[in-house]
Amino acid sequence: MKKPARCPRDGRTAGSLATLLGCVVLATLGAACSNSSSGDSSGGTIDLVVQNPDRCDPLDPRHCLLPFPSDFFTVADGSTDTGLRVNIARDSAPRNVQGVNVDTTEWNRNDGFSPGAQIATYVDGIDLPATGLVSVADIGGSLAADSPAVLIDTVTGERIPYFTELDSTVSSLANAVLFVRPARNLLEGHRHIVALRNLKNAAGDTIPASDVFRAYRDDLISNVPEVEARRPHMEQILDELADAGVTREDLYLAWDFTVASQRNLSERLLHIRDDGFTRLGGAAPGFTVTSVEENPNDELARRVDGTFAVPLYMTGGGAPGTRFNYAGAELPQASGTYDADFTCIVPKSAVGVDGGPSVPARPGVYGHGLLGSQDEVTAGNVRRMANEHNFVFCATKWIGMSEEDVANAVTILGDISTFATLADRLQQGVLNTLFLGRLMIHVDGLVSHPAFAGLIDRSELFYDGNSQGGIMGGIATAVSIDWTRAVLGVPGLNYSILLQRSVDWDTYRQIYDPAYPDEIERGLGLLLIQMLWDRGEASGYAQHMTDDPLPGTPAHTVLMHIAFGDHQVSPDVANIQARTIGARIHAPAVMPGRLPYAEPYHYGIDPIESYPFGGSAIVIWDSGAPVPPLFNEPPRVGEDPHGDPRNDPDARAQKSEFLKTGGAVVDVCGGAPCTADPS
Repeated sequence: MKKPARCPRDGRTAGSLATLLGCVVLATLGAACSNSSSGDSSGGTIDLVVQNPDRCDPLDPRHCLLPFPSDFFTVADGSTDTGLRVNIARDSAPRNVQGVNVDTTEWNRNDGFSPGAQIATYVDGIDLPATGLVSVADIGGSLAADSPAVLIDTVTGERIPYFTELDSTVSSLANAVLFVRPARNLLEGHRHIVALRNLKNAAGDTIPASDVFRAYRDDLISNVPEVEARRPHMEQILDELADAGVTREDLYLAWDFTVASQRNLSERLLHIRDDGFTRLGGAAPGFTVTSVEENPNDELARRVDGTFAVPLYMTGGGAPGTRFNYAGAELPQASGTYDADFTCIVPKSAVGVDGGPSVPARPGVYGHGLLGSQDEVTAGNVRRMANEHNFVFCATKWIGMSEEDVANAVTILGDISTFATLADRLQQGVLNTLFLGRLMIHVDGLVSHPAFAGLIDRSELFYDGNSQGGIMGGIATAVSIDWTRAVLGVPGLNYSILLQRSVDWDTYRQIYDPAYPDEIERGLGLLLIQMLWDRGEASGYAQHMTDDPLPGTPAHTVLMHIAFGDHQVSPDVANIQARTIGARIHAPAVMPGRLPYAEPYHYGIDPIESYPFGGSAIVIWDSGAPVPPLFNEPPRVGEDPHGDPRNDPDARAQKSEFLKTGGAVVDVCGGAPCTADPS
């Protein structure tokens, strides 16, 4: 039974605004506006000291932006799909060593937070084992009835699985925030509630809630008008938790946040895709072949380099560090033509063996790795894949995160206000990749040039990418209209959780850490940039990568290849992606006893029951690397297995069977866990 309404709690009833304002006045004067006879464990007044309550969330006094994400940092906006708009004051955002706060203008265009939200708050003295909070090794335990953390989708009523960890990248536990990391991406536009209860320190003592949260939980009227104005919303949260079986008396903290809408996440990229292909009409992209190298090695008949034309939606010619060209409009506007580079490889298998007839090869768009270039398409593993299984692969730069973007990345690490330059250029890079695919299969495209004449089977296009190409391949696949089957090698989502688990971050944090000396703000900075990164990486599109396609887009089927113990792209983030896209897993995934887990490695990912399997899948390739850490640091022991799956002949054979018309996932591992020889 609900308790009788009191003046500060009944903000959802007729006349409540006047009542609420009256209570604020009374509270300010030190008078109580509650009736402890209603059965509450408490009631009365509380004197609070809070800093900047107009722009800082007082629920967690450790930092203005904690807990994060939170609907505290939104305002009502009837023009958005969620009815909200993010509203983070610049003075509240992280500040770099130059004393410059993040300019939150671009963030405040969002109508919610990341679907890959990494939930953070500070709990002084918390001990995770004493509390019973689960690590990545026991995700299923997060759904226990008495779990100390509860994450609820208020639209579906579902409890969301998660894992927790204290930030291990800081120099002192005094600066370690508690992360609650959802085990799959959260649904777009949905509001979520986070609740923490019965938190313990190392001695097993219960950690008390903050004074501000106690004011709400225990019906204590405060002397702070901003705190009282929020009371009806907090009561709604507490009531919803009670309906879910979470009693208020045990709570340490509770708050809510809303995930950005589908439109807000994807509208820019979908707009430039649709507008760009409309401009193209039924034609092929214009292209120029600049060089043809015959027989460059044992696998290839030729290497072909050139450029192709793509509608440009950036300012400044699309150079690194530029932004979308809005020209006063809500969505990016075309501003000319971008000349994108391409490199293609034609295998010897396609041109015929010993003077025999040519065998048209399957066309595949290839995606390169971290801050690399299209030249990676000539790497040994790609050449072998092409020649063994008769593919023509073509690649272009993932502009935004290519070799030419390194200098801009350094700039961003010193002032993350500029992060939108990366996110915008990545989306132009996705459009470039889609245009390259169209160039490969159009009758007036590459096959119209003598270097490719008769050598490409244009009946179906495919995608294959590795590392960053696996990650970015996820977003390109989610919006692709020309390919429906993709192999994503060593991928994952999202970058805000991936970076700290990657040895590649070691280099970049040498710039980022000195630029943001406050250790809590470093972590918050990564959570903030994800809100813009979502527009240009797989996390913002994963819900639509496979069987829930975006408007004007076909459904897709994806095969993920994962390197167990990967030093660069954590299998933890790959598993989040697999759960999000509904992939099934080859099982057993690893040998028994390989992991110190309380449950199967593939918690929340259903196993493939029989082969050939026609759906999306994840396959773990184990080349003997040590078990990775169970917290937010990368593996550093032993050889990095990152490149082992793509270098394994069986893995390449599995990819080939998948990347064909009517293809499927086949078992190349004989019913056992898949193993690869170390590269």
